[in-house]
Amino acid sequence: MIDYDKLLSEKITKIKPSGIRKFFDLAATMQGVISLGVGEPDFQTPWSIRKAAIDTLEKKRIIYTANAGLASLREEISAYTERKTGVHYDPSKEVIVTVGGSEAIDLTIRAIVNPGDEVLIVEPCFVCYAPIVELMHGVPVPVKTYLKDSFKLRPEALKEKITDRTKLLILPYPNNPTGGIMTREDLEPVAEILRSTNILVLTDEIYSELTYGRKHFSIISLEGMKERTIYVNGFSKAFAMTGWRLGYMEAPAPIIKQALKIHQYGIMSSPTISQYAAIEALTHCEKEVQKMVSEYNIRRRFVTDGFNRLGLECFEPEGAFYVFPCIKSTGMTSEEFCQRLIEEQKVAVVPGNAFGDSGEGFVRVSYAYSLKHLMEALRRIEIFINEHRK
Repeated sequence: MIDYDKLLSEKITKIKPSGIRKFFDLAATMQGVISLGVGEPDFQTPWSIRKAAIDTLEKKRIIYTANAGLASLREEISAYTERKTGVHYDPSKEVIVTVGGSEAIDLTIRAIVNPGDEVLIVEPCFVCYAPIVELMHGVPVPVKTYLKDSFKLRPEALKEKITDRTKLLILPYPNNPTGGIMTREDLEPVAEILRSTNILVLTDEIYSELTYGRKHFSIISLEGMKERTIYVNGFSKAFAMTGWRLGYMEAPAPIIKQALKIHQYGIMSSPTISQYAAIEALTHCEKEVQKMVSEYNIRRRFVTDGFNRLGLECFEPEGAFYVFPCIKSTGMTSEEFCQRLIEEQKVAVVPGNAFGDSGEGFVRVSYAYSLKHLMEALRRIEIFINEHRK
């Protein structure tokens, strides 16, 4: 008999599965569950994007593209980023089209991190950063953010964590799971600290189009930051294109050159149909995105008000499509709250500690669902809270 425990990678067997997927998978096995767990837009991909894909199927040979992606798409990505941030990337040397923003994150970390390098990760945050760092034998170093600070990275917290082994800072704003953002005024002191170091920045801005009340600001727009920053974005959230699996990274040419090697051997090229569709998204779908953001804003206010009414303190998110209510008043841990909620009221949300230890005492709730869906979920959560209120 084969002893798989001796054959499998020790590094990968020690990594925990995603805490997001645990409750999503559990919800899939139960009847009548309302799932608010996954960050999946409930909008259909805009018609003109779908039509571009159909036209591609009908009129073009579906073959491999250049490893870095279609030249025409890279040009549009460069133009789009410049419109949004004022920063220009050379589409021939500083852009790679990836399989979702997730691959861009993976490429960045693998191209930069050596064994023993420390990577500062702003928490709470998306679940993939630390495991990828660990796979590269790097050291993830959490930099905690707090509700009292609207989950912003404070410069003093950053300074405290920097050592002579620090290689990379991961800056995930607008933030998943908190919905927090960083303004220009927030980013200036962070950039000032970094300018005097040799530390690189991975800025994950997949939710950059989903902000409320103010325009998103990117750290790459600050003086001296483009040269030390890897900019990651994609099409999944803003354009409701999750299953199309398309993202991109923009970075200084020396970093792109090395990341492209990993992409060549691991992926070859991103899906051709999705790339042609993405050109349409960038050039003609801004109004469609604005319509979705307007609808998310209505849901955002409804859900935030709902949790605060229930006595669960809820920071009003300024970006993305999540709320992060505090459930400490219930006396339950995040895991216990989510487990009992799905068992007793058939509502699935994600425990805050899935996003790092600093998320304990919170749960993540996605409002990328219809108001009808959200109303029923809040009704059930209210019953649950009233039954377990301390």
